[in-house]
Parts: sequence; structure tokens; C-alpha cells
Amino acid sequence: MARDPYEVLGISKTASAEEINKAYRKLSKKHHPDRNPGDKQADATYKEVQTAYELLSDPAKKQNFDQFGFTGGGAGGFPGGGFPGGGFPGGGFPGGGGGNVDPAVAEELFKTMFGGGGVGGAAGPDLGDLFGGGRRAKQKARPRRAEPVESDVTVPFEVAAAGGSVAIEVGGLRIDVRVPAGIEEGKRLRVPAEATGSADVLLRVHIAPHPFFRRDGNDLYLDVPLGVAEAVLGAKVEVPTLDGTRLEVKVPPGTSGGGKLRLRGKGVAGGDQYLVFKVVVPPGAVDDKSRELIEEFARLNPQTPRANVVWK
Repeated sequence: MARDPYEVLGISKTASAEEINKAYRKLSKKHHPDRNPGDKQADATYKEVQTAYELLSDPAKKQNFDQFGFTGGGAGGFPGGGFPGGGFPGGGFPGGGGGNVDPAVAEELFKTMFGGGGVGGAAGPDLGDLFGGGRRAKQKARPRRAEPVESDVTVPFEVAAAGGSVAIEVGGLRIDVRVPAGIEEGKRLRVPAEATGSADVLLRVHIAPHPFFRRDGNDLYLDVPLGVAEAVLGAKVEVPTLDGTRLEVKVPPGTSGGGKLRLRGKGVAGGDQYLVFKVVVPPGAVDDKSRELIEEFARLNPQTPRANVVWK
């Protein structure tokens, strides 16, 4: 015998429509076959949740269940040994003061009592018309769309910047997902159910780090080491760009560590690329001649680099 739908969804009989929907979404997502491949128990629970929700999300079916349960009580399946109000469900025939009746429920009751036909084998009345349901009683309910499945996908840095596609696997099926140019970390891509054959897939995007570029919005940053002489005297250095080309740029004399140079339009989706200069000094102690030259340079070019620091 089927379980009580309230018990299946883990809610009380006084639950609101919002609470019913919330419980359904949570359980449907937890037991969805795509999340539990090969798990027969999860599959059975998923179907049970769908059935319970189909009953409780329909106001007429819910009201009928709350009043009569699965089979009802008393003779003929209703309290008091017959139909409430001495007639058909709802207190009588339509127009006679009775309430609204679910045509599908009335159809089932009629078949139970009369074997699917009229008295003496004659064709019975159209129960949908009899109870005001018309053709709607004959229409089958549309299958409910499966809940979306959420997942993560890592996109190569270059693909996230310039656009392209990445391959994912859903239920053993390989799908190429289009990635728009300039997509950012944490954004979502939707793969429709038509492509997966089951449910929509929502992909949360993670961007793989680049070996030397850093990204901030649509701007790129590249660290460029400079020798002491290059920083003091200026220089020409060759640097890479995201599209694979290399550019020769001029470093102005007197460039300090941390200084930046902008390459317009060389970033992501029209952004800029910034060169961040890092001054590199010779490692270890220098020889006597080099020391003399540096000391002479300092005398000729006096500096007070910490004159305006806030912590002085």
C-alpha cells in the first residue's frame, strides 16, 4: 500500500503550498537518479516523492485525500455507507448545492461501482461532462520536468577569456558546452535537458589559473623583472600577450619596482594588459669595484625613498 504522502515529504497536514514545494525540491534533488546512478533505493524514493508531490500539489486531489485518504471509510468507500450528501462526492450533483469534484476521482468511483459501463451493460455517461470537467478529465497530466542538477566545471584560462567550448560528461554522454568570451569566476552555464536527455544541468564556472597572467575583471597583469641598470637607464623588453603574440615595449628610465605600463586593448574582452615591473638586484655581495661604482652613483644621485612613508 502506498505511503502517506505527508510522511513521504516529511511535512505536516497543515503545511502550506510553499512548504510542500520546498520539501519536494529538497527530496527530489537529493534522490535524483543523475545524482545516484545505479542506486535502486534512491530511484524508488525519487518516484515515491514525485507521486506524493503530484497528489499534494493539486488542491482538488489534496482535499480529496485529506477527507477520504486512499480508500475512504464505510460502505462504498465513503463515511456513512454512501456518497456524502446522499449523492455523488461533493454533496450531490453539480448545480444541486454540492462542492467541486475532481472528475478523475468520480470516474474511478463510477467504474468501481458499475464496472466501467452503465446499468445492464449500456454505455455509461461521460463522467467528465457529468461533473463539469469536460474534456479536461480525459487529458493525462503532463510529466513534471526533472529538477535541475548543479555541478562544477573548470574552464581553461584562455577559453574563459576568448570564448570557446569545454566538454562535460552527463550520464555517460559527452556534451560540448559553449563558453562565452569574458566569463568570470563563479558564473553559471545552463545545459538544457534536451542536450542531456534527462534534466537541465547548471554548471558553476571555475577558471583555471594561468602560468603567468593574473586577471582582475577584464584586465590582465603580468610581472616583468628588470635589472638595476634597466630600471635606472631604461630599456626595451619583449613581453607576451594573451593572444600569443609578443610585443617589444620601452621601459622608461627611472622605473621603480611596482611601476606599471598599460597595453591598451590587450586584456580580456576589450580590457587592458598591465606590465608590473619588479626590480631585481644582483644576488649576494658585490665585488669592490662594483661597490665603489654604486657608492659613487649614490653620491651623485642622493635619494630619500622613505621620506613620505606613513609609518615613519
